[in-house]
Amino acid sequence: MVNPSLQIKIAENKDCEIVIHHLKLVASWLKENQINQWQFLLEGGEDEEIKRSIIRDETYLVTTGEELVATFTLSTKQNEWDEHLWGEEHSSGFLYLHRLAVLPMYMGLEIGKNILSWVVKNPNWQQKTIRLDCVAHNIKLNDFYKNQQFIKAGVMDGHMRFERKNF
Repeated sequence: MVNPSLQIKIAENKDCEIVIHHLKLVASWLKENQINQWQFLLEGGEDEEIKRSIIRDETYLVTTGEELVATFTLSTKQNEWDEHLWGEEHSSGFLYLHRLAVLPMYMGLEIGKNILSWVVKNPNWQQKTIRLDCVAHNIKLNDFYKNQQFIKAGVMDGHMRFERKNF
């Protein structure tokens, strides 16, 4: 069940800096906690990709009241990374989830679970297979996706691939 106090909306162009700042806060927290993931974000490694995903209406803000608590990106089109991990796909039957990031002060409150529930229940994405990846060595994150009914689809370049059919 989706937490009714959470609001999920498409990010706007004016939100670019806050989304990038949010992602870098999460990347810093990961680094401080010796979790080797998203360090490239700290050097601006995906700033342009993040801006493009906002312009294309693929990035979402998750708020409670006026407070930003999480962000994520959903796309029906593959980016270069998706093509690398999954192979080039021309079907419209896939939805790619990227950069699901909950601010550290809100971790442990099932916000990630609520976001995934919202994605799965959203009528815009019925009949799609949701795909995502995460670093293979982050066991806690891998277990999180498995517990949300995502199925392991293999490992590629140190990244675990997961998918969930939304039928």
